[in-house]
Amino acid sequence: HPRELQVTAFLGFSIRSITELEAQMNAVERLIYYCEELPSEAQSVNNDYRPPPEWPSKGKIHAKNLRMRYRPGLEPSLNGVSMDINPTERIGVVGRTGAGKSSLAVALLRLVEPYEGTLEIDDVDALKLGLEDLRSKITIIPQDPVIFSGTLRFNLDPFDAHTDQELWETLEKSSMKEVVADSGDGLEMNIVEYGGNLSSGQQQLLCLARALLRRPKILIMDEATSNVDYETDQAVQSTVRREFADSTILTIAHRLWTIAD
Repeated sequence: HPRELQVTAFLGFSIRSITELEAQMNAVERLIYYCEELPSEAQSVNNDYRPPPEWPSKGKIHAKNLRMRYRPGLEPSLNGVSMDINPTERIGVVGRTGAGKSSLAVALLRLVEPYEGTLEIDDVDALKLGLEDLRSKITIIPQDPVIFSGTLRFNLDPFDAHTDQELWETLEKSSMKEVVADSGDGLEMNIVEYGGNLSSGQQQLLCLARALLRRPKILIMDEATSNVDYETDQAVQSTVRREFADSTILTIAHRLWTIAD
């Protein structure tokens, strides 16, 4: 009968709707968790504790009994680290996989907050600073280059803080000027997603160029040349040696000649 068919169809529709609603409520539950329960980073700027405008002017790092874990319940990745790094020193960090080499960089940038100990940069408590004040003064060249889709100019200088002349000078120092000039588009050269139209060596040299523009007093090189060929490795090392003579450098690497350099 038509009425019985309508009732059956209605019941089927109701069951499907309830099932879909239940599945969608999982998404709502996750959103509530992200908004209300997930721990968030510290504030970008701590107005009650700002560094001097010229900070850091030396690049001195002092840590005492620094402990950090990636989440509660795990063993500490850094377990009571104490160190004094003087201005312009070059420090090599060597160890087996999982020893906590990269965790040291994570703690310095406060990507994960240390739960114990002290960390000072040029006698300023880095654990009290706003994250923008801290991270804007430390530059890291990571193992896996971070490349954005867009123009080369945007990848080098996303905040338009530098002139074209400064960008070209930086490209020359990082051995990328010829590649960019040959593209025909100059600084407007298009970079596809993840830097797909650049070789792995060129991607790493682009990250080096970013670091050169910022002229940081503290530079972290986290396995920066582990995925590039020997020639690119030598180009990076030569540029770092020449252009960052007044910076404190932490080099995390497996290759002994990188540390020895």
